[in-house]
Amino acid sequence: MKHYPTAISLSKQLEFKAITPDLVTLSILINCFCHLGHINFAFSVFAKILKMGYKPDAITLTTLIKGLCFCGQLRKALHFHDDALAQGFQLNHVSYGTLINGLCKSGETKAAIQLLKRIEGHSIKPNVVMYSTIIDSLCKNKLVADACNLYSEMLVKKISPNVVTFSSLMYGFCVMGHFKEAITLLNGMKLKNINPDIVTFNILVDASCKEGNIKEAKILIAAMVKTDVEPDVITYNTLMDGYRTVNEVKKAKHVFNSMSQIGVAHDVYSYNIMIDGLCKKKMIDEAINLFEDMQRKNMIPGTITYNSLIDGLCKSGRITDVWNLVNEMHDRGQPANIITYNSLLDALCKNGHLDRAIALFKKMNSRRIQPDKYTYTILIDGLCKGGRLEKAQEVFRYLLIKGHHLNVWTYNVMINGLCKVGLFDEALALRSKMEEKGCIPDAITFEIIISALFEKDENDKAEKLLREMIARGLL
Repeated sequence: MKHYPTAISLSKQLEFKAITPDLVTLSILINCFCHLGHINFAFSVFAKILKMGYKPDAITLTTLIKGLCFCGQLRKALHFHDDALAQGFQLNHVSYGTLINGLCKSGETKAAIQLLKRIEGHSIKPNVVMYSTIIDSLCKNKLVADACNLYSEMLVKKISPNVVTFSSLMYGFCVMGHFKEAITLLNGMKLKNINPDIVTFNILVDASCKEGNIKEAKILIAAMVKTDVEPDVITYNTLMDGYRTVNEVKKAKHVFNSMSQIGVAHDVYSYNIMIDGLCKKKMIDEAINLFEDMQRKNMIPGTITYNSLIDGLCKSGRITDVWNLVNEMHDRGQPANIITYNSLLDALCKNGHLDRAIALFKKMNSRRIQPDKYTYTILIDGLCKGGRLEKAQEVFRYLLIKGHHLNVWTYNVMINGLCKVGLFDEALALRSKMEEKGCIPDAITFEIIISALFEKDENDKAEKLLREMIARGLL
């Protein structure tokens, strides 16, 4: 029941009644302390086990290994493993599976592979759980070739892969954009009589949606139902997100509404997808209705929810509503982050409130929110369009001095500001400088300068740039 403090309290009553605890009782106590993160108390109990003359079994030792891993003490877990073997204690498959899992979750996949190779020397054969754990970690780190090698090693050792093995490999292939290989694995599962589960299908549905192939995602969902695997909230959220990605918000809304009809409860992520999609389509009132609906259902909006709605309101020019939402966000313990401030800054700059935008920028520093390249670019653009070019140049120079790797958007904004006041030589010099810094001008860079040159009847310079643009394949 996970009532660990109550269990610990009961163990104290046991001692008050002069009942001697056995190895099982003490192992339960170790487990309680480990789950509460009190690893020192857990080892105190372990010392008591040794003092009482009990020989700790694999369950007790595994519990301590798991506790050390849970507390992020991987090195201590490995040392404890070595000490346990040196003292003649026996570990089992679960012990090693726990240690491998801990190493993988801490990003120590190479150490997990080394441990896997050492296991056979301890008369324990590696099993499918150990291999699958490492394969999963490799795939999540995009080391799919290494995962495939480990999979081949499994087959050579006649260790049969399971649904977790296949799902992990499919995820790896999907992340690398090799969707066809993932589908080939799905067919391979069927040949081995391994039934794909909800996780397997959700991985493939997600990959299809990320590629914008909604038709394939719907075919996969139909296949799920056909094989008696019920789509869950993750499946439907993924499909909605896919529709949002391809700007088909109405279809996403249809999926959202159909979930209630088939008995699949929405979660916060369901609402986040719909609110963001509606805001991007400037359907703000519908987004607000959904926002209010999720609160009626006692769902707590997160920073992502607030940021989507704030950005939508900002882009629709509803600045008054925005500040109310920012205050609500603060009152609910959801502090504004860099995304929130960027949306607000952009709205203020675009709606002619430049002084308020500058004040907000200064406020960020006082609240220890580090501006990013988008923040600075929004501010530079606002300053240029607000007739404060010198200040914009000052901010731009600050970024270069501080060694920021500026992107093409930032350069384009500054070049546009220079062109608007006829400073073509400076604009052309900046275009050359961006290339020196390893930032390649795009079509927009050329279009900004060419359009400005034509407007000022600098036709020769404009045509020269136009020819360069064609030569670079940008037109």
